[in-house]
Amino acid sequence: MIINVLTLFPDCFSSFLSESIPKIAIEKEKLKVNFIDIRDFSGNKQRQVDDYPYGGGSGMVVKPEPLIDSIQFIQKGKKIPVIYFTPQGRLLNQQIVRQYLIEPEIILLCGHYKEIDQRVRDYFVTDELSIGDYVLSGGELPAMIMIDALARLQDGVLSDIDSALTDSHENGLLGHPHYTRPADLNGMQVPDVLLSGNHKKIDEWRQQKSLEITQQRRSDLLDK
Repeated sequence: MIINVLTLFPDCFSSFLSESIPKIAIEKEKLKVNFIDIRDFSGNKQRQVDDYPYGGGSGMVVKPEPLIDSIQFIQKGKKIPVIYFTPQGRLLNQQIVRQYLIEPEIILLCGHYKEIDQRVRDYFVTDELSIGDYVLSGGELPAMIMIDALARLQDGVLSDIDSALTDSHENGLLGHPHYTRPADLNGMQVPDVLLSGNHKKIDEWRQQKSLEITQQRRSDLLDK
């Protein structure tokens, strides 16, 4: 899978991609991440890509030309999805991650300043995603989250893919509690059912706990 990241700050990603699962995915050639500096398409010596908004008001807006040119530079006539991260987007979830997992190539557009020119969103962006009801300085952190979520699901990246398939949200519920050794930690006990060896009972316990936790913390998931 090829992920193209359009950003004003490509250096933000260096340490992120050199550790943990994203690093493994890249080393195993399951994932390729390209970085395109939007300023390279500014068309001026100052590498300026922002300007004042029409109609007045505070903040600056990223100009359309460098964004359009950088998108077309990657696409070269191909239909590659362009994902723009914005608080106005639909909330990113595991189902959306899986939708993009089947794409051979995607473009992640990291905005900055007050906004990007709306014409880019209207004519070139194919999807708008948000990671929560709050505002960040730019789209780099959401892009990292998307890369990580896609990296761990690439075939052969995790040593045990069942680990990913039993995570929270894979089946629409939050995950169940997990325990490891010792069974008795200063009087704090592991539930007896997990020590019983009865896998049917264990599966039933885990399912029940997932339902309870989802009901308590994210009842909206049960409504879906």
